[in-house]
Amino acid sequence: MNLHLLALAPVALLPVLVFLAALVYFDSFKLVSLRVVVAAMAIGAAAAGASYFLNGILLDGLRVEFVTYSRYVSPWLEEVLKGAVLVYLIRSRRIGMLVDGAIFGFAIGSGFALVENLYYLATRPDAHVVVEIVRGFGTAIMHGGATAIFAIVSVAVAEKRPEAHMLVFLPGLWAAVTLHSGFNHLLAKPVLATLGILLALPPLMQFVFARSEKALRDWLDADLDSDIELLELINSHEFSESHVGTYLHSLREKFRGEVVADMLCYMRLHVELALRAKGLILLRESGLEAPIDEETREKLAEIQYLERSIGRTGRIAMRPVLPMSSKDLWQIYMLGQ
Repeated sequence: MNLHLLALAPVALLPVLVFLAALVYFDSFKLVSLRVVVAAMAIGAAAAGASYFLNGILLDGLRVEFVTYSRYVSPWLEEVLKGAVLVYLIRSRRIGMLVDGAIFGFAIGSGFALVENLYYLATRPDAHVVVEIVRGFGTAIMHGGATAIFAIVSVAVAEKRPEAHMLVFLPGLWAAVTLHSGFNHLLAKPVLATLGILLALPPLMQFVFARSEKALRDWLDADLDSDIELLELINSHEFSESHVGTYLHSLREKFRGEVVADMLCYMRLHVELALRAKGLILLRESGLEAPIDEETREKLAEIQYLERSIGRTGRIAMRPVLPMSSKDLWQIYMLGQ
């Protein structure tokens, strides 16, 4: 085996892994498990494989110089490929906080970068060590950072504009492509490009983590009290006379009686699981891990059945009396991981 290749491999591969490990370590609430991080890296690796073939096809078809292509075309293709799974995860409420979006995104970008750097090492085993330093500390972290930025911006916009559907992803995609393209513009000055990434990305991640954790604590404090109050109301004798009970009763004019009964069961289960999820998050912040018990698993299965029974229209009709924000739906998914 080429000893030169073995010497360069850690320089090209380890920096992005160390950065990813640091992101996971500094996540106080441990929202993303190691299993999910590894799966995200595998998705990024698959995206790298797809980009290899698609870039080749586009480069031949467009007949432009490689430098022009790397600056203006490949960043769009590669960021779309890396971001595609993030679109699904955010749309399905599997990502609800900036910090887990950052970790998911960086993990996908890391998997992409590892495959790209391994390919570069295999095809250019005699590359100078400076080149591999640039690829390890610059190109690799750029890929992770660009996808993390895509996720961060998309989560933030989706929370404020949930009705915008797919349009919420355009600002994040634009930001990721801009970073990627800007880095490729500086490849003639690789040390400058690498220094730029290393100076800009860590402070950005620190800011995102601090803001996300503050937002999560504020949401926990406010939502915990409202969940307890709603559960107490549902279980009380005054429920039928409350505004929530009155509203559910009014739905009998539009839905069958058994569907309205399922709505009440769904509301109770949703609040119970939300309280369980918040307790789990607080335990993780304290460094403790509480396994999901069988009763909780049964409730998760039951709420999925009730979702199908009520249907999309029924869930929309419940929004005035049951919190259905991206965070409210995310916490139920997080509980079932």
